Amino acid sequence: MIATELPVSVVIPAYDEEAGVGQQVEAVRRVLQSHGITHEIIVVDDGSQDHTAEEAARAQARVLRHVKNRGYGASLKTGIMAARYEAIAITDADGTYPADQIPGLLAKLETADMVVGARTGEKVEIPWVRKPGKLVLGWLANRIAGQSIPDLNSGLRVFWRDCALQYFSVLSNKFSFTSTITLALLADDYQVVYHPINYYQRIGKSKIVPRHFLEFTILVIRMAMLFQPLKVFVPLVLTFGSIGMVKAGFDITTAVLRHEGLNWAVLSDTMLSTSALLLLLGSLQLLLIGMVADGVLRRITGHSQPRVLSHGIVASEIAVDQQEKYSELTLNR
Repeated sequence: MIATELPVSVVIPAYDEEAGVGQQVEAVRRVLQSHGITHEIIVVDDGSQDHTAEEAARAQARVLRHVKNRGYGASLKTGIMAARYEAIAITDADGTYPADQIPGLLAKLETADMVVGARTGEKVEIPWVRKPGKLVLGWLANRIAGQSIPDLNSGLRVFWRDCALQYFSVLSNKFSFTSTITLALLADDYQVVYHPINYYQRIGKSKIVPRHFLEFTILVIRMAMLFQPLKVFVPLVLTFGSIGMVKAGFDITTAVLRHEGLNWAVLSDTMLSTSALLLLLGSLQLLLIGMVADGVLRRITGHSQPRVLSHGIVASEIAVDQQEKYSELTLNR
């Protein structure tokens, strides 16, 4: 049995999930009770047109309802705001995520700020149509975060409530909530840990459609602009600057050959084309804009309220303090 004493609020967003929400609530409760973990289960019915709320209430979950559909992220925000406990776990109502992994995630949360259930286990049933978009989005996120992210948008994760609340103004109300909170915590150097899990075939029909990929991509770039603007501008500067230099080199070489060598006639001729000048000046402007954006961001951050202290740091300090006390007792003996 995994030992953890953290009480947890489990938030389950649900939209037309009457087929699976009751089973998921019961599975979560059964696992947490078997480990002796104090908990509450909150189901946020996001304007469902079926009997999702009734099935969740029948499974004895705490049910909150949106009058109309507001989105996956908005449902999570509602549940997090209403939660009684500081440790928050989120999962889906469709049976895709294994409830028995929540205690393991909670155990790791004691020395971290967020623990993500990375879908890298032995059994992962992600529809093939989503895989190309997932790979592209993952590559882009890795470049922006500056590190490998095993699973950017897993819907099974645990985190501290105060860490999430400080980012509510920039977290999406749609499906990209999980992607944006991952990038936000990584950008601010919080301790994000990954725990391998399986991923099963869902109960019912998926709500994700192809247009959501474009929304995810835009949100990832937006998060980069909010936290790491130079990671967006520098690649653009290098791309346009390199093309501009190649074009300028071609223009100069052409001018020299046209005048049969390097002489005064070459220097008096118009060597650089308009396209080369636009590319070089454009890259310089992008660099300056990126530097200004980064400077303004750091200035604003410096004058804003201090961020929540990383729980990983606090846990380490407590551990060191306990070790010192233990050493003192040993010496006194």
